[in-house]
Parts: sequence; C-alpha cells; structure tokens
Amino acid sequence: MTHNKLLFWYETHGRHELPWRNTDDVYHVYVSEIMLQQTQVKRVMEEYYPQFLERFPTLESLSRADEADVLAAWSGLGYYSRARNLHATAKLCPQTLPQSYHELLKLPGIGSYTASAICSFAYNQQVGVVDTNIERVLKRFFALAFVGGKELHKEAANFVHEHFPRAHNLALMDLGSLICLPTNPKCQECPLFFACKGKDAPELYTKKEKKVYENMELFYGICEKNEQIALLQSSSRMYKGMLELPSVEPIEEDFLAAFKHSYTKYRLTVKLYKIEEVHGEVVWVAHDALQNAAISSLTKKALALYEKNTQGKQLG
Repeated sequence: MTHNKLLFWYETHGRHELPWRNTDDVYHVYVSEIMLQQTQVKRVMEEYYPQFLERFPTLESLSRADEADVLAAWSGLGYYSRARNLHATAKLCPQTLPQSYHELLKLPGIGSYTASAICSFAYNQQVGVVDTNIERVLKRFFALAFVGGKELHKEAANFVHEHFPRAHNLALMDLGSLICLPTNPKCQECPLFFACKGKDAPELYTKKEKKVYENMELFYGICEKNEQIALLQSSSRMYKGMLELPSVEPIEEDFLAAFKHSYTKYRLTVKLYKIEEVHGEVVWVAHDALQNAAISSLTKKALALYEKNTQGKQLG
C-alpha cells in the first residue's frame, strides 16, 4: 500500500515537466545530474541544460570538444571542476556510460549519489538513490534520527520499488522537495503520512547547520582598448583554463564600481578599478564575444556592471 500511494502521488503531483525526466538518454541524465549538484533546478532547466545539450548533443561531440569551449558553455554555472570532469568522462566513454554502479564510480567526478542516480534514472535499475531531499524523507519515515550514511543507503535500497525503481526514487525526491520540507513540512498532504514513524516530531530528523560565511574583498582592474577587454588565463585551481580580470592594488582615484558576490563560504565585496595596462599573457576579448567566453559568474557580473556604468556616463 505504501508504494502504491507514493507512486500515485508522484503520477499526480510529480515534477514531470523537468526535461531530464522525459528521456532515457543516459548522457542527458548524466549532464542534468552534474549540473544539479550545486545549482537550483530552475536555473539549470532554463539557462544551462538545453543550451549545453544543443552545443554538445552527445558524449561523442563532448569528447571531441576543446576544454575552453566546454568551460565557455559552463560559464556562470560555477564549480568548474564539474565541467572538467564531465569532459574527461566523455573522453573516456565517448559512446555511452557503463551500466554498472561500480564501473561508474571509476569515472572522473562521479560519486556514490551520481552513480546511483544514473543507474536508476537512466537505466531503471533497482538501486536506492539518496540525495538531501530523499535522506530527509527516509529519516522521518523510518524514524532514523542518528543513523550514518551506510545504514541510510541500505534502508533506501531495501525500500525501493521492485518494478518501478525510477519512479519510486523520483517520487521520494519530489516528496522531499515539495512536501517533506526541512521546516514546516506539509505532513497532511503527504501520501506516506499514515505510516510515517517520525510524523510527530519531524524536526528531529532535519540537520540544522548554521552556515558561517567569511567576508573578503577582491580588487580587479578593467583595461579596455579598441572596444576589447583585457583578460588573463586563471592560474588558480578553481578557475583553471578560464579567463578572468587581472587583480590589482586599489588606487582610490581609479575606482569605478563595487558589488557583492557570494561564493561557497565567502561573502565577497568586489571592487573594480580603471587601469591602463596589464602584465602577463593578455587575452583581448571583444564586448560582443564576452557572452560566449570561458569566464566565471563573478567576472560576468563585473563586466556587466562596468558596461552599465560606462553606458550611463555616455548617456549623461
């Protein structure tokens, strides 16, 4: 009865509009799972997933691409190691991904969750999938307040539907996203409420971690000549292979603008300064080519602010 109620609820209320749920193409499922690791569903669906697949429609096309082009398609999505691992995996498996959970784990950037998600959502295998939402649902439903990851994954594997594992895991995911919320869960709307062991104290099964942010100031220079912007190849591990504005020592009379930006545990104040020259191996990028360049969301935001301020002065 539990499974039937869950699947019926999913059929009626599940997020069937998500494009990666309307395909059994393992590459498309794989791309969606990598993008969704650190990015909101709406942004992935509207801004990145369709555009990326249009540019690289198959694993083979991705395997043949230059890394710079892959990073450019990923530009603004953040956590660029995801794009590099995606590219590396395509080179190792240009035709299709393995169907074995353990073989998938051997590929760059594919951990336990992604491997199980591919097995379930692309290959419809009877494996348990545990993301943050499903973890919360399982902990509440089975009253597992203090269990570790291994025991929780075992519970997920035992609970998964024998004949409809894909729909089962997607249903649990949507239940956690739409109903079994971290705070103020909508228990009366839950199809599993009748059998939920943790329904009387749902707060016991939710992690309460207060995120601590570190404040930091960054100073970047804008050098423009012949309607081109000077950028440098990043030497940092995080942005390796990407283009970024040159870092500068702040000189107050050259100040242009400032903005706030958040990245992982950092709360950044970014300040822009006008500079006349740049040292190093400069890459000059025309304004109309910036949109397709391999630059981070921070750099995009900085350049958009600069262009806005420049246009404002010209209009004035």
